[in-house]
Amino acid sequence: MVNKIERAAQLHDEGIALADQGESELAIQKYLEALELNPERAATHYNVGLIYKYQGRWRESFVYNHSAAELAPGDEASNWNLAIAATALRDWATARSVWSRLGVPIEPGDQPIDQNFGRTPVRLNAHADAEVVWARRIDPVRARLLNIPFAGSGYRYGDTVLHDGAPVGSRLDVEGRERSVFNVLQLFQASDYSTYEVELTAPSPEDVAALEALCDELEFPMEDWSSSVRVLCKACSEGTPHEHDDPTPDDPAEWNPSRRIALSARNEALIDRTLHRWLTGKREIGSVALALDARMKPAETRIDAPTPKPQSYN
Repeated sequence: MVNKIERAAQLHDEGIALADQGESELAIQKYLEALELNPERAATHYNVGLIYKYQGRWRESFVYNHSAAELAPGDEASNWNLAIAATALRDWATARSVWSRLGVPIEPGDQPIDQNFGRTPVRLNAHADAEVVWARRIDPVRARLLNIPFAGSGYRYGDTVLHDGAPVGSRLDVEGRERSVFNVLQLFQASDYSTYEVELTAPSPEDVAALEALCDELEFPMEDWSSSVRVLCKACSEGTPHEHDDPTPDDPAEWNPSRRIALSARNEALIDRTLHRWLTGKREIGSVALALDARMKPAETRIDAPTPKPQSYN
């Protein structure tokens, strides 16, 4: 006769198989049945919390990862997911405590964390129309966007995002150092910057540099998407980018005066004044479009998650 522990192990393995097939709800049912028979198995708690994490069900994820971390205090994955859930719930005391336990230099307290953990690339909408942008990490799982994302991403310059702790691919920073890419789980706090797309004629690279200098002077970001955007295959994006035969965005020897410019500002009047100051000589403005309005309430985030990778350890 199969005892409770053995039956719980069978149910746990069945849950893993269902999770691998993308049957998350059925997997949860198996895991919960397993926990009724053996509530002391940390991996089962972890696997339930993992599924809830990728569903954005933060309270449930917190509960099960907390149990997993109590049963297996040394398990790094459980602690990381507990800290992610605590951060999503704005439970700063728990988040700080867990980070400290993991050796991250964060002081105890109950206030939001806003430190400088350096620049990192993050992947927006990882399992849809993915886009990698640079951000500044303000804690181990939150980052503030430094690039201007495409409007279709639903994200804006200055947004604070909650990202996963497991790296998926890498990029080189401006100093040639390899930096891990982290998938964004959801928008944490929206910025008050709107995204504008401008089609213009810049006869030379110096004309684009002149516009960039004006934007710097007025302290709002600008990007020349004609030269800064690079399209990668999925394998490159989630690994380390390698060479393809695709053309680069710009060949300096063949300057294209038609430029697609992204601007991010808190009001449209600032955009208008800046473009009118820039508009001299052979420079031309084709169109100016408000692509993503900061006044629009961000849609409720649905995490488009990968198939969770469950644990099977005892």
